[in-house]
Amino acid sequence: GYRLKASPDVVGEDEIKSRFENRGEGHWAGCRLMYFPETGSTNIDAKKAAEEGAPEGTLVVTDCQNTGRGRRGRSWASPKGCNLYFTLLLRPDCKPEQACMLTLVMALAAAEAVEELGINAGIKWPNDIVAHGKKVCGILTEMSAEPDYIHYVVIGCGINVNQMDFPEEISATATSLALEKGERITRSALLLSIMEHFEKAYDKFRETWDLTALLPAYHSYLLNKDARVRVLDPKGEFCGTARGINEAGELLVEKEDGELARVYAGEVSVRGVYGYV
Repeated sequence: GYRLKASPDVVGEDEIKSRFENRGEGHWAGCRLMYFPETGSTNIDAKKAAEEGAPEGTLVVTDCQNTGRGRRGRSWASPKGCNLYFTLLLRPDCKPEQACMLTLVMALAAAEAVEELGINAGIKWPNDIVAHGKKVCGILTEMSAEPDYIHYVVIGCGINVNQMDFPEEISATATSLALEKGERITRSALLLSIMEHFEKAYDKFRETWDLTALLPAYHSYLLNKDARVRVLDPKGEFCGTARGINEAGELLVEKEDGELARVYAGEVSVRGVYGYV
């Protein structure tokens, strides 16, 4: 007879659909799948779908992005055939200022899914997933809204899954799940796991439209907690000790004089005093 020793890691429409269709009833993240072998940006594709009336839970997935972006307009390298790039469309019934916390909700879901792989992962506030001091995942959340109404929110994720080499300029701060685990990861299975964790976290978030119910879980992954950090604020940089986050997702930083500053992710960047974390 024959024995299948390994299967190719293919992120294709049929592969993803087969996994999502076998998860049972009650799941909504990925209710509609839009797959592109190659695209410019899954966030742009998701926003276009949202404008055309796509439902909450629409999931855009690609094997390669040409114009991937990170926070604050930074570029995101998106090579073909090894990593995971996706965007989830949401239509939350909350205030626009509450939607920014969804970035942290997705970060928690991704960290939990990575941990299930046996990789010791943490979160560098607000949304970088880190393994052994190096970044493996970035998240970009974008929104279309009026002052008191949200049209839609898209949450894009780029995860270094099976990439084995990195450009010299980021090799000191980037890694992949395969490098950390010592074996290749099935990307479609990881995607399903993240969606299932996100559904659970999102349900808790919707109870109060804040992070109250998720604080213990998020803090268990937060690498910044009780660590010395440097806050890169346009109004003036300062150092202090991170004390965790509050229910609004703001990082609480104790300054040298004892004042507790609330740091909002949309305004500043936070680094470790002695490095990336």
